[in-house]
Amino acid sequence: MSALFTPLKLGSVTIPNRIGMSALTRNRSSATVPNELMREYYTQRSTGGAGLIVTEGALITRQGTEWTDAPGIWEQSQVEGWKKIVDSVHVAGTKIYCQLWHLGRSSHPEAPEQIAAGVPVYAPSAISARGGKFRFLPGAPGYVTPTEIEDPTVLIALFKQAAINAKAAGFDGVELHGANGYLVHQFLDSTSNKRTDKWGGSAENRARFAIETLKALIEVWGPDVALRISPAGGYNDMGMPLAETTATFGYLLREVSKLGLSYVALVRYSPMFDLEYDGKKRATQHDVVASLSPFISGPALFVNAGVTPAEAEELVGSGKAAGVFFGIPYMTHPDLGRRVKAGKPLDNAPDFATFYTPGADPKLGYTDYKEAVY
Repeated sequence: MSALFTPLKLGSVTIPNRIGMSALTRNRSSATVPNELMREYYTQRSTGGAGLIVTEGALITRQGTEWTDAPGIWEQSQVEGWKKIVDSVHVAGTKIYCQLWHLGRSSHPEAPEQIAAGVPVYAPSAISARGGKFRFLPGAPGYVTPTEIEDPTVLIALFKQAAINAKAAGFDGVELHGANGYLVHQFLDSTSNKRTDKWGGSAENRARFAIETLKALIEVWGPDVALRISPAGGYNDMGMPLAETTATFGYLLREVSKLGLSYVALVRYSPMFDLEYDGKKRATQHDVVASLSPFISGPALFVNAGVTPAEAEELVGSGKAAGVFFGIPYMTHPDLGRRVKAGKPLDNAPDFATFYTPGADPKLGYTDYKEAVY
């Protein structure tokens, strides 16, 4: 595993190896404030050998998410909570990015945080996503028809303020969540964006929101800005025909390659994120890395979704990728980086029931996975 364990310069920092921990929603914050249990979780994974950690999605404003107890990054108490986590992660020599997250139409107007926000559920167009389940609301309702945002620059300003807050918390950079059918992805996809102004229509217009948001983040962070996209994902009712997918994301990647980003994370096709609607799978299945990596020049390419340690070594060693992200394996193996380096198996069985729904003891399935014997 020699290729994986070489340093890599990302933006203004250097990570000690090419193994990244992907953003992973876990729902353990105290309402929207990062807490001590989260600090323990992230610290375990930094001392366990991660070169780069990306936080779970940090909400940039109050939203009615289908996940309760998701952390935010819009107010001072959250900044203070994240700072304790960042400081602890840095002790191990690991770098950490904050993933900036807005759910767009995947929020619900009756969720407590959305009610507290006092604003509608905003999206590029007034088109409801199929599916969804808000288990904490009576009857477990699905998604609703959102309100079309009149001026998308209002949302870009929220991302910029969140980036300012992330800098105050001591993070090493920020990753824009442009994947999995959330707000940025909703602007990109022609099935969720039916606007006729400069923010919709052509691929160039649909990519405008992502590009302008990245520019706003760069004003705060310089080169320490990254982008995550899932061109093959059907989650949250996403998915365009293959030719349109390639044209849209190809244009996006050509343009963001000019911005001086630190990295782009390409999320490959995963059955977990290919949901069925009206009897048909939604995702646009294709080899994301093969079709879209030629459009990336400048930012480091990270590959995510279903990567094994052996494949990770091949991807980095062959130059197909600068690094890899592990998701579920990092949930169940706090020492994943050390295991890979030592040739230890990834043999902790996942407890899927605790991934997103904590029980009476939130530590179970979160900070209680065992490390290997070295």
